[in-house]
Amino acid sequence: MWRAEIKSVNLEQVMRLAQSMVTHFPSKLTLGITGTLGAGKTTLVQFIAEAAGIEKESVTSPTFTLLQTHRGSVTLHHMDAYRLHDEDEFLELGVEELFEDDAWTLIEWADRVRDVMPTDTLWIDLSPCEQSDLRHIEFTSECSKLHAHVSHLDRIEIQPE
Repeated sequence: MWRAEIKSVNLEQVMRLAQSMVTHFPSKLTLGITGTLGAGKTTLVQFIAEAAGIEKESVTSPTFTLLQTHRGSVTLHHMDAYRLHDEDEFLELGVEELFEDDAWTLIEWADRVRDVMPTDTLWIDLSPCEQSDLRHIEFTSECSKLHAHVSHLDRIEIQPE
């Protein structure tokens, strides 16, 4: 497993990160998005949607609907595992079909269903920094092909201001 991190980014930098991801990442991707309550998981998904030409306001946390699909330059299947009881309930939603679709499947609270996530999942962990408007972002994956895509993100100069 490889790991990459970006420290102390503000919302504008997270937006640029999302734009770079949509531009450079493959059209089929599973993102496991983790972090504490309020860490910015849905905000990241909104920025990804906006970068894909989807109205940011139409993307809300799917905590109660469990799944939302949005179509733009990239199709996004946005899920939330927060309220699921277990991995069986997650699988009963038919997620394996979503994982096979030529789309991005973005799952908030994916750490709750980690054992049934695809091995090529790109994990993104968001955590607040001491300065409340900044976030620390960590990428991990078992998939070596994704490492090249994440390594490219360093070139967008996400550095503390």
